[in-house]
Amino acid sequence: MDRLEYRLFYNRNLPHYQPPGAALFITFRLADSLPQSTLHQLRRERLMLEEKCKGRTGPTTDQMEVDRIQRCIFGKWDTYLAKAEVGPQWLCDDNVASIVAESIQFGAAKFFDLDAYCIMPNHVHLVCTPRQESDGGYPSIAAFMHTIKRHSASQANRVLNRHGAFWQHESYDSVIRSGKEMERVIRYVLRNPVSAGLVQAWEDWAWTYLGERWREGGQLI
Repeated sequence: MDRLEYRLFYNRNLPHYQPPGAALFITFRLADSLPQSTLHQLRRERLMLEEKCKGRTGPTTDQMEVDRIQRCIFGKWDTYLAKAEVGPQWLCDDNVASIVAESIQFGAAKFFDLDAYCIMPNHVHLVCTPRQESDGGYPSIAAFMHTIKRHSASQANRVLNRHGAFWQHESYDSVIRSGKEMERVIRYVLRNPVSAGLVQAWEDWAWTYLGERWREGGQLI
């Protein structure tokens, strides 16, 4: 099986679960934006939490525990990224951020309905729902993230006059299971620059996008 083909579940360094047609919250970051010591620490914490969950039975319980662990580790992971204490911050360059925004819009035109995104100095949050294809299947996270990353990395490296890896290989993704959770996730994405102390209001951040359907009636504003 091609590594970019759709699969319900696969595991590399991070677990990935993509039910057909599910809305997704995806975070991807610049290469070397987190030190190895931090990544090892988070991995140890995740393994410890998973070990504590062993022995509990039932698919509902299992998935609830997986979700809880994912949220816990993601929160710490994203906090480290928001601090931006080490590593590159190439996305602070408006020319580079514009390339990333265009690449996301390109992905939206081909693969998914776009709900929101936020381009931070060293990482990107994306909320989207893959569209069903003509054969009844769905594009995989691996496939459309590969397209977005490849397209943006090539152009960004040219702008920055550099070579080498631009994005970290793997992305962090989770399934959005309800309309209420979707609203919570979108609020989190919009407020990321505010939480990081970069702006006072989310509307002031130049590289935040909110889909039109969420603007209607002032649902999230």
